[in-house]
Amino acid sequence: MHRSPTAEAEVAEELAAVRPDLASRYTAELPGARAAVLTRLWRALAHEPLPWVTGHETARDALVLRLRDGRRLHGPAADPYATTAYVSVVRLDETPYDDPARLMTDLGVPHGADAAAELGHSVASSALSRAGQQKPTNEWPGTDWEWEQRVVDGHPFHPNCRSRPGFSVAEQLAYGPEHRPLVELGLMPVRADECLVTGVWPEGMRDGERLLIPVHPWQAAHVLKRTGDAGPAAHPLMSLRTLALPDGGPHVKTALSARLTSSVRDISVYSIGMSATLSAFAESLEAHTDGLLHFTRTLGAATAHSPDLAAVLRESPRRYAGSGEHVVPVAALATTELPGDPAWLADFTRLALTVGLRLLELGVALEAHGQNLLVVLSPQGAPLRLVYRDLADIRVSPHRLARHGLPVPELTGRIVTDDETALRRKLFGALVAGALAGTAGSGAVLGTALETAVRDLPRTADLVALVENPLPAKALTLMRLSPGTPGDQWAELPNPLR
Repeated sequence: MHRSPTAEAEVAEELAAVRPDLASRYTAELPGARAAVLTRLWRALAHEPLPWVTGHETARDALVLRLRDGRRLHGPAADPYATTAYVSVVRLDETPYDDPARLMTDLGVPHGADAAAELGHSVASSALSRAGQQKPTNEWPGTDWEWEQRVVDGHPFHPNCRSRPGFSVAEQLAYGPEHRPLVELGLMPVRADECLVTGVWPEGMRDGERLLIPVHPWQAAHVLKRTGDAGPAAHPLMSLRTLALPDGGPHVKTALSARLTSSVRDISVYSIGMSATLSAFAESLEAHTDGLLHFTRTLGAATAHSPDLAAVLRESPRRYAGSGEHVVPVAALATTELPGDPAWLADFTRLALTVGLRLLELGVALEAHGQNLLVVLSPQGAPLRLVYRDLADIRVSPHRLARHGLPVPELTGRIVTDDETALRRKLFGALVAGALAGTAGSGAVLGTALETAVRDLPRTADLVALVENPLPAKALTLMRLSPGTPGDQWAELPNPLR
């Protein structure tokens, strides 16, 4: 079996030094981590428009991919919506591979070496994340950050689901939400007149004429090269760079100039400048959702005119839960028994599509993936309403807003578009091919839930497009292999309704 031990061995060596008690568990988790990443990579090879894959041959439960150089990749039939690790080996001609990094290396495609290194990190970090888990319990968490930290494997469909290059083992253990640490933020003093501030910056993060901008300790050590003042201790959330302040305090989104999954997680000056306008606009939309959707308000945002030194303060989603209710990130639903109930899944799917399609009709496409979208559950687990956070990548159509007599906010840049394809891709790719698919766990289960849910929805042009066309999804691996191509690239997945 061909295997690239570099990242795995590096993590094992560091782990032996900093947490020797986890070493044997890490080793035991490596085969499962390789299969989890290989499954995601096989999905990408099978369904993304990769220019060096020239044909597909299917026979029973097998799939063969013809490559441009004449070689063939052999593997199982690829369900684009499956979330379990069902691919343990693929063959390149007659050579078997259980290691996604080694496979990417031997494919020899442009930019494959960098992608292979990230796949190796993804495997090693996934095994480390799994090794540090406590014994599972059926008791539901009592805090919002505990729900976030139940998500161990990261993005359900991205091969780089746990890629954290630039993070040592000690740093992953200290900052990764799945390891349940308490992270001590820094407060970087910057003269107020040298900053862009929107919203209301709290008095507790001011020092005379200086702002105290929250800084992640990794950012302080590796990018800013200075620590600043001691700040509050906080619980890292699913995105790692966003943290919950204690006692139900706000969530703090910090700049993290590291490539996690596929994107560098800094905070652009553009997004800081738009944040207050977007927050007020989103709040005005709630009246059009019949109480089914809340947006977490942006309280304040500040940047020292640098994507490396910026922060956003947001309300905790917990604010929108009543007594006995739970607010659960959709990505964390898979850690419960709820998706196993077809009636529950249909109800949740109906709720999510009702809200998403209604806003799309009005002119707002949410990037409602499993991290941005949360569901409020009753004490018995019934889906009641939704909460959406992080408005930085929604899309707004002035034409659609005006058609419905709604005020058009003063927005500029990438957020604004009237392109119907772009609007539908944003919502369908994140909500249906992302959040709902990740909750359902397979194409068959997703198709059944969608079929039940769409019967009761208004037959708008957007719904027709959802039901009748292939389902758009970001071509995440193609994007990593195309560093010179800006913006998102897309795949068309088989529609689970057809």
